[in-house]
Amino acid sequence: MSEHHDHDGHGHHGHSHAISENADARRLTIAFALIVALMGVEIVVGVLAHSLALLSDAAHMLTDAGALAMSLVVLRLVKRPAAGNLTFGFKRAEILSAQANGGTLLVLALLIVYEGISRLVSPPSAQGKAILAVALLGVVVNLAATWQLAKANRESMNIEGSFQHLLTDLAAFVFTAIAGAVIITTGFTRADGIASLIIAAIMLRAAYGLLRDSGRVLLEAAPEGMSADEIGRALAARPGVASVHDLHLWSIGSGFPALSAHILVGSDDDCHAIRRDLEHMLDHEYGIDHTTLQVDHSTAGRLMSIGSEPAHRHH
Repeated sequence: MSEHHDHDGHGHHGHSHAISENADARRLTIAFALIVALMGVEIVVGVLAHSLALLSDAAHMLTDAGALAMSLVVLRLVKRPAAGNLTFGFKRAEILSAQANGGTLLVLALLIVYEGISRLVSPPSAQGKAILAVALLGVVVNLAATWQLAKANRESMNIEGSFQHLLTDLAAFVFTAIAGAVIITTGFTRADGIASLIIAAIMLRAAYGLLRDSGRVLLEAAPEGMSADEIGRALAARPGVASVHDLHLWSIGSGFPALSAHILVGSDDDCHAIRRDLEHMLDHEYGIDHTTLQVDHSTAGRLMSIGSEPAHRHH
């Protein structure tokens, strides 16, 4: 017999989740407005000061604004209910958003590495005062924007992707300000190139984390911190369970683990009671409340002792 168990958010829990999502949307909107305003200032000052560095950074800010705008769109998409062929709705839109954010950070980091090395080899004339002034403004604005997203639900890869964008920007402005101060006091223009390489390293680290975590979801790997083998053994050790087959453990989206398995029980055991016990154990001990358990009575030829190979997964 095939049994399906799926819990959706209800009542107070669902209401609290909706409030949290609305708060996240508000924080993303505030951060977006701050970044767009800063981008406008950079463009104006860059044109007036004839600073290619500031105009290049304004282009970088444009990618940040795009990441925040995409996060706002994804927040709306993931709230859409499942319908038609989209049996999980748009839950994985946030994973695609994380992939896009990670990919963007990776490309930008590589471009900055190229530009940073070029500036070390052939340093351009840099206007330290304009760079320092805008960098200090950038630190203040990015602190405010990063603080907004730090309070949001960063378990969502969608939110985390935007947060990493802003965090790398904050680091970029800090090192740019230091470079501007060094140029003003010493005239060492290569400080700008050195700062760029440090910023690129920070961006590469953030890109790796986003691409790794979102890649785990897209590859249907077990959620971070969960072991399919451990859970299989725990299922097989429950009273009445003879064996566990075809166990699959994966994530639909952030904080949405799912599990399916074929369970064999003794011919005289109550398969419904055992299924409910397994579902309760998975929910309370592992936080997995979306489960599909097929529970069958074992036959003489298929019966396996619990002690011998308690959990087996077919690939």
